[in-house]
Amino acid sequence: MNSNLPPPETEAETQTDNLAGWMGHLVELRERLMRAAIAVLVVFGILFYWRNQIFGFFSAPMLASLPAGARMISTEVTSNFFVPIKFVLWVAFVIALPVVLYQAWAFIAPGLYAREKKLVVPVVSSSYALFLIGTAFAYFLVFPTVFHFMAQITPLGVEMATDIDNYLSFGLTMFLAFGLAFEVPVVVVVLVKLGFVSVAQLKNARPYMTVGAFAVSALVTPPDAVSMLLLAVPLVVLYELGVFVARWVAPKIAPIEDLETEE
Repeated sequence: MNSNLPPPETEAETQTDNLAGWMGHLVELRERLMRAAIAVLVVFGILFYWRNQIFGFFSAPMLASLPAGARMISTEVTSNFFVPIKFVLWVAFVIALPVVLYQAWAFIAPGLYAREKKLVVPVVSSSYALFLIGTAFAYFLVFPTVFHFMAQITPLGVEMATDIDNYLSFGLTMFLAFGLAFEVPVVVVVLVKLGFVSVAQLKNARPYMTVGAFAVSALVTPPDAVSMLLLAVPLVVLYELGVFVARWVAPKIAPIEDLETEE
């Protein structure tokens, strides 16, 4: 019997090694989260001085739809101070999102396969760009259309005066909804590239996707047909765009004759 072989590890030593591994992952996760938070706070600190001007730009579509001389209102004592800060924090997070995504990728990268690592840069960059396009679509097209429509249907004797806190909640909800909606092509392409679904399956799912797009739009948008259409139609178009692009990245499948020859 070879006496030079190392002694087998005991169960206690194995548990100790596993615990040390978990602790190392938790420490790394804490460091990644701290770096992401610092990036957001740095951008927030830079933008803090212009918080009122930034919120003024954010509220411009609503103010443009109000009658002449009308203004937004603040029903809470501290809303005038905290609402602009909340919005600037959101803007800082969006600007620092590439750093946040990089920290997330750096944490999970050791556990990814080579083909998955190749998808990280194009997926992250395209996702960030599409999220910005979605929020811009909401701000420049959806907001003016919805606010103008609401102003036109306001009953006589009723003054349209929106609270800034409610406006912030509405605006961030729309930004998030349209930003995530514009991620549909990326999700479709990634699913096809990794082999989870095929292009043929996506084509067969078109009717269900259309119904789902209108259902999601009815849930996240104001209760009017204009808002629902402004989200549902882009969802359907973006789905078709994802299916079109997925045709070029779908994994190549060997012909049946070649498979039979190999067998």
